Amino acid sequence: MIIAVASGKGGTGKTTVATSLARSLDVQGASLLFLDADVEAPNSHLFLKPEIEHTRDVGVRIPEVNQEICSLCGKCAEVCQYHAIAVLGKKVLVFPQLCHSCGSCTLMCPEGAISEKQNVIGVLEHGPAQDGFRYFRGVMNVGEPMALPIVRLLKQWAGESDESQVVVIDAPPGTSCPMVEAVCGADFLLLVTEPTPFGLHDLKLALQIAAKFTIPVGVIINRDGLGYQGVDEFCAEAGLSIIIRIPFDRSIAEGTARGRTLLDIYPSYKTAFQNLFKEISNYGVGSRWPRP
Repeated sequence: MIIAVASGKGGTGKTTVATSLARSLDVQGASLLFLDADVEAPNSHLFLKPEIEHTRDVGVRIPEVNQEICSLCGKCAEVCQYHAIAVLGKKVLVFPQLCHSCGSCTLMCPEGAISEKQNVIGVLEHGPAQDGFRYFRGVMNVGEPMALPIVRLLKQWAGESDESQVVVIDAPPGTSCPMVEAVCGADFLLLVTEPTPFGLHDLKLALQIAAKFTIPVGVIINRDGLGYQGVDEFCAEAGLSIIIRIPFDRSIAEGTARGRTLLDIYPSYKTAFQNLFKEISNYGVGSRWPRP
């Protein structure tokens, strides 16, 4: 079973929920796998304290032009839809940050002057977490513009390991391509939101992603008690289950700032997450929860 934890916006407490869920599950350590797919700003390691044992570079293929045999015909620039290559005067310029590694310029070059080289954009890391389950995360290099290849390869690398009974994915915030890649293939989607107009707006966007993949959804409200009722009203109208409420509590903010999980601050939440997991498991994915 793959459970993805996502949010329409950053800062809602998505990692707080994902790490607490992983630590709550009563499964053998070898049967639980945690993926931190928020590769632009991964921070689950602060709570799960893994011991990294294996690393793997993530690279994308970018064009390299042999200026000596290039005829400056410009066909490479014509075929590139992302303007990652351009002919200026008597030189061909390549812009790696714009390249999507499609290979069109290499295929279209009549002189065979374009080859491809590896451009490292990040790293994957793997090792046991403090609680014994397996931990994977991706880290994108500072200044790189595309997180999607790292998220995709992170899932592939984790999939090469032994089969797991449960996979918890801490997805990137927002609703852009990296988040879509992270939740694709999930059996269940936990959407973390906050009781604010912004939280409601971005929850609706995240639900559109879930609808595209017909993933069953449950909603968790963090910072509950701020006074805004729009999220509750929307969920009631849409038939969405608000399965856990985490209060707007100073002790939670102070604890997470010190690297403590929600379970360390309020151990009673372990039962709430365990009951959630049992409901999903016992009733079968999709039977208890709505597909938006």
